[in-house]
Parts: sequence; structure tokens; C-alpha cells
Amino acid sequence: MALLEIVHENNDFIVVNKAAGLITEKSPFESLTVENQVHDYIAKKKKKPYVGVVHRLDRVTSGVLVFAKKKSVLVAFNELFSSRRVQKTYLAIVSNKPPKTKQNLQHFLVKNRLEKRADIVPTKTKNAQDATLSYQILGQNKYGYLLEVKPRTGRFHQIRAQLSHIGCPIIGDEKYGSDQKYEDLSVCLHAWKLTYQDLNTKENKTVEASMPKNAFWDFKTIK
Repeated sequence: MALLEIVHENNDFIVVNKAAGLITEKSPFESLTVENQVHDYIAKKKKKPYVGVVHRLDRVTSGVLVFAKKKSVLVAFNELFSSRRVQKTYLAIVSNKPPKTKQNLQHFLVKNRLEKRADIVPTKTKNAQDATLSYQILGQNKYGYLLEVKPRTGRFHQIRAQLSHIGCPIIGDEKYGSDQKYEDLSVCLHAWKLTYQDLNTKENKTVEASMPKNAFWDFKTIK
């Protein structure tokens, strides 16, 4: 069972390092979710804990996840996310070397509900959404290349689909064309940092979740 790893906590919210393999929200079909873990943790100190899901990560993704401890804080964070005053920074490992050391990617994505994936289409259609991200190569090891990825839009499976489209599927991501094995219910995608505007001081603050502890994530940074 994945233990709850707390990155930051105050009276308003709690930030955890989500383990890959778990879903974010409570579900009638699964007894162990990150929301359940956070609820049980807060319940040890407070009789009727409030747990507000600020944002989500895919089951297969690890990393920074924020939960509000008050309804007002959930509302405030929702406003930050909807007005794009939050910057997420991901780390991804791909086995193929990207075409450039750093690059901006712009595509049109369509959500394929039947196959639960995002498909990239050549032109803007009625159901297509703009998807933009930037990446840069940070390191290399025997498994592949470590990329820092900053999505500029928050589309469904955006990073996974866009990297796959340029011939660099994320390791372990069979849904998007990876043929390299990784851990069960996991891909090499980690929500590394989240920069947000402090709810009180309005200053930018960053929370960071340490990388998964396995050989794939052992990198010596390229100078």
C-alpha cells in the first residue's frame, strides 16, 4: 500500500506527493484513493475534516497534488486555476531523443471518450481544443531522456499525447505508443512543481514533490 507523503501543510490546505497507481478522488469502486488517504490523515486531528479536491492527476502519474481544508480555500484555488495563475511543471522520461533540446509544441486535441485517450488532429475542428506546452531536456541515463515539461493549457492527457505525437511517448505509456515496460499502473510522468499565488500575500510560491525512487529516475544532469 502506498503511504501518504506530505510535501507541505498549513491550516488552509495540504500538499501531497501522489503515488502513481492511485486515483485522486473518492470512488465507490476503490477503497484506496488519495482523497481517502488525506481524509483519514486529517481525521486523526479533526473530528469532521473537510477535504476539497483542488485538481487531479491521472492514475498513472505521480507528484504534487493539493487538497483544501476549507470550502473557502477550495473556491480560492479554483479561481487561481481557472484564471491560469498556477504553473505546473512536470518531469517525463522518454526513450527516444526529442528533435530539439528545447521546444514549444502546439497541437489540436480531441478527447476520444471511447478509448479514454486524447487524439491529435491536423486542423481545428468543432471538438478540438488548442494544446500548448514547452519542454527541455534536463538529463539522460540508460533508460532515456529526462524532460522538464510546462503545459500552457490544461487539456486531458495533453503531455502524454503531445510527446507521443513527436515520436517520444513517455516510458510505460502503452496507450500512447510506448513499448518499454515500467511499473504497473504507472508511466514515467511526474508532477514535479506547482507554482501558485499565495492566497494571503499574493506572492508566488512553489511546492515541489521529490521524484519517484527507482532506477528509471536516477539522472546525472546534463551540463
